[in-house]
Amino acid sequence: MKKIWQFSLSLSFVFSFAGKAQTLDSLKLDLSGFIESYYAYDFNKPSDNQKLPFMYNYNRNNEFNINNALLRVKASFENVYASLALHAGTYVEDNYAAEEIKLISEAIVGIYLDDKRKHAIEMGIMPSYIGFETAISASNLTLTRSMLAENSPYFMTGIKYQFQPSEKWMFATLLTNGWQRIAKPDKSALLAFGSQITFKPTENAALNWSTFIGDEPTELGLRTRYFSNLYFDYQWNEHWRTIAGFDVGMQKSSVGDNYEDWLSPVFIAQYAFNSKWQTAFRTEYYQDENNVIINVNDMAFKTFGNSLNVDFLPIKKVKIRIEARWLKSQEPIFIRDNQLVENDLFITTSMSFEF
Repeated sequence: MKKIWQFSLSLSFVFSFAGKAQTLDSLKLDLSGFIESYYAYDFNKPSDNQKLPFMYNYNRNNEFNINNALLRVKASFENVYASLALHAGTYVEDNYAAEEIKLISEAIVGIYLDDKRKHAIEMGIMPSYIGFETAISASNLTLTRSMLAENSPYFMTGIKYQFQPSEKWMFATLLTNGWQRIAKPDKSALLAFGSQITFKPTENAALNWSTFIGDEPTELGLRTRYFSNLYFDYQWNEHWRTIAGFDVGMQKSSVGDNYEDWLSPVFIAQYAFNSKWQTAFRTEYYQDENNVIINVNDMAFKTFGNSLNVDFLPIKKVKIRIEARWLKSQEPIFIRDNQLVENDLFITTSMSFEF
């Protein structure tokens, strides 16, 4: 009888362990990270700690610093998934200045609604659905971000429904706390609405259109903002890749029923010499006459920009980059030797590692 009891206990232990092992096998964890150090020099020699008030990356002059250090863990169990990412750096200090929660870059819980995973709902702090440039510079063609990218959301907080009927099409709708918000500054504001449509006719081409509609707080109360982002990304061959983008937005004026608008076209061309060496050229323009998005010295913001960068990849996960960037404004909005000038030139270098 004692032997039978011992055998039964051993068998129960085996089955219990097997059940736990099966559960652990179903739970998948993925750890990844990114860190980027940089040095930037602005030839206008700004006296303030930040080089430019409308830039949020590499925005310290004549010093070595960390732009972004990020650690992310992803988990999935059956049809449920989650992602949590923590970050730090000067990008976080500048871009999250208005938020109480600065440490969290991403906190998402999602669920697939069908076995084929065509329908999904996710909620939390998520990367922005707007634009082709992210806070992880290794995935961008240029080192610094376009004026277009720097002045549109990097993150959103809300709920997203995504439908992907095929490999070529993806549709998404969102309800968020507003234009790059974690916490709503004005609780009386309605939730903002967003949409995204992505069409990939081939593996080498992507056409994306994203929109935003929401109430944004101003000194004179809430004002409705409408925004559209359109871009086309094409890999021509193993050497050439281009991205063309265009942003346009408008917001109800603080006085009267008129709308104030802004726009920004950008074009980037990248050439890869081989697997270790790349270069990219960017030309861009940003116009915000009424200072809706960019307010510099209370003058109309009409600025052209060109940049050229060279990238060296000693190994697949490491990038060493250097970029020269020149900005030319129609108004004297930049400061040099305590005087307003119309242009600015700066050099940025970085070294990044991702895993």
